[in-house]
Amino acid sequence: MTLAAVEPGVPVYRLGRRPDPWDWPDWRLAGPQGTFGNRWDDPQGQYRVLYACSERLGTFLETLARFRASGVMTEELKRIGGAGGAIPPGTVPPTWPGQRLVAKAILHGAFADVGAHESLAHLQTALGGELTSDLEAAGVEELDGAAIRLRVPRALTQRISRYVYEQSTPDGRPRFAGIAYRSRLGDDMTNWAIFEPTPPIVEMPFTVLERALIVADDPDFRRACELLRLQVAQEG
Repeated sequence: MTLAAVEPGVPVYRLGRRPDPWDWPDWRLAGPQGTFGNRWDDPQGQYRVLYACSERLGTFLETLARFRASGVMTEELKRIGGAGGAIPPGTVPPTWPGQRLVAKAILHGAFADVGAHESLAHLQTALGGELTSDLEAAGVEELDGAAIRLRVPRALTQRISRYVYEQSTPDGRPRFAGIAYRSRLGDDMTNWAIFEPTPPIVEMPFTVLERALIVADDPDFRRACELLRLQVAQEG
């Protein structure tokens, strides 16, 4: 058994802050554990990770999903009489589109397909007891496709990220440029977690093709808001 590998056959999309969504996140924004709170971040805080999607719509869905209002939150706001002047749940701030760009790139190298059956079997064997506490914290009994798609906690997937990152070829080079995984928002969308290269490897695992502004009538932006039941707040 070994980790299954896949190479992106199409360009990928990333939505991020201006001026360049392909900039690595600033270490000053990392939390106390050295991560940025994302699924495949390094639990040891030594490399950074960028996230992209094979579908342009997918990158909007993944980024905007944080604005969704849970049923509990909505009912609580009704009970206390609103959001006290703040942007209410289920609403995208009016400044959000203008602060970001959507960009396209080609990824280079092999990515670990962690949801493949052989990868799950390999990880269960390779990590063994190290997974026990993570699985218990996640409320699951075994490592399967559902476990790696849970939104929280992150310890399980971050441990897997570190393991994948440490795999090397016989000549000592990194075996994987990152991780390929199915989106929790839809099986038809493949996401990519891209590892930051560390010395002596310095070449970037992607080539940027274009960067574009997000306009209010962008069809994927509008469709993502529709699917997530979001509204965009008005200026002022």
